[in-house]
Amino acid sequence: MTRSSVAAICLLVLGGIFVAGLWPFHAPKNEVSWGSHSNGLFFGKYGSIVSAGVLKPDPQHADGSCSLEIWLEPRLVASKGTVLGFYLPDGRVVPFAIRQYQSGLVFEHPTQDKLRGAKTAVTAVYVDKVFTHQKPVLVTIASNPTGTTVYADGTMLRKFVDFRISRQDLTGRLVVGNAPVAANSWSGRFRGLAIYDRELTADEVSQHFSNWMQSEQLDGAGNDGPAALYLFNEGGGNVVRNQVDSSTGLLIPERFFVLHGQFLERPWDEYRPGWHYWKNVGINIAGFIPLGFFFCAYISCLRDGNGAVAKTIAVGFIVSLTIEVLQAFLPTRDSGMTDLMTNSLGTALGVMVFRWLENLQPEMVLKLRGRIQPEFHRQVLSIKP
Repeated sequence: MTRSSVAAICLLVLGGIFVAGLWPFHAPKNEVSWGSHSNGLFFGKYGSIVSAGVLKPDPQHADGSCSLEIWLEPRLVASKGTVLGFYLPDGRVVPFAIRQYQSGLVFEHPTQDKLRGAKTAVTAVYVDKVFTHQKPVLVTIASNPTGTTVYADGTMLRKFVDFRISRQDLTGRLVVGNAPVAANSWSGRFRGLAIYDRELTADEVSQHFSNWMQSEQLDGAGNDGPAALYLFNEGGGNVVRNQVDSSTGLLIPERFFVLHGQFLERPWDEYRPGWHYWKNVGINIAGFIPLGFFFCAYISCLRDGNGAVAKTIAVGFIVSLTIEVLQAFLPTRDSGMTDLMTNSLGTALGVMVFRWLENLQPEMVLKLRGRIQPEFHRQVLSIKP
């Protein structure tokens, strides 16, 4: 192995890491399209839409009760992705979000302390078996100060006493098909959405389900009508109209986007319990082991090879930091500090593997160094004691 071959391997490893971390190097086309034979908007692998304005609560409803209806059909019965989320620009928080996880839905919102800026965890509940067949499902979330009830197609699924949302949580910029602060797109068809300033009764939930199924719409007029109503029946164009307030229609951009992407997100905010999170941690560690191994081998064999371990780990950190900074400008990527730590750990493991081989077969390393610096080593070896 020659000096040029080691350098070439280092460049290949470095190029592979940058390609894996930054691909596809741009914002892909927004995969959102209208249905040709029925109402609804189809979301592909990378699809998201956002409200033109900020949804606000009615100040006359002070008790905080609210309801949300979403009529949707996932591309797969068992899938993952953020169905919708609200984002408050002033506080830079997501007061409420709905994610599909396998055949169920996860409802998330931060505690009141976090809305005020404190570092507390997100409260989340899970409702299983919301999707059992490949067909549209009308999901209704009705909440009051005593708890939250979740319905599917007019039938109650779960009631949570310790989980409550208020009308204040259903405010801000509305993002559908993706998370407001990270790339977590959802695939499927969205057919309707309604927000109420009050808790819907069980009878109303059942009646609304019949209305959606029969006429694919709701009446947006009247004091008891929805505060926001999106029917997804335009059939074309780049706007989904809000039947109640035209200033908060949902815009369909040409390119996939994240409304407010995170820059070097904190590890405790990035953490998500589950196999997917730990799989990514493992990939990030393993991906930088070759960098640590080959860069340490190259630096060790230079004339000024002292401090190869520290220099190699510094290279791994700088490469990871560069990728994370660039990822903040790519909607398909997430910029976080967890990757900095795992990538640096992977680099250190690669260095340890090289040092272990160096101690195991020192003659191999001497030959490598002799190839890289033949004149220098011939001079050293010619010195007699």
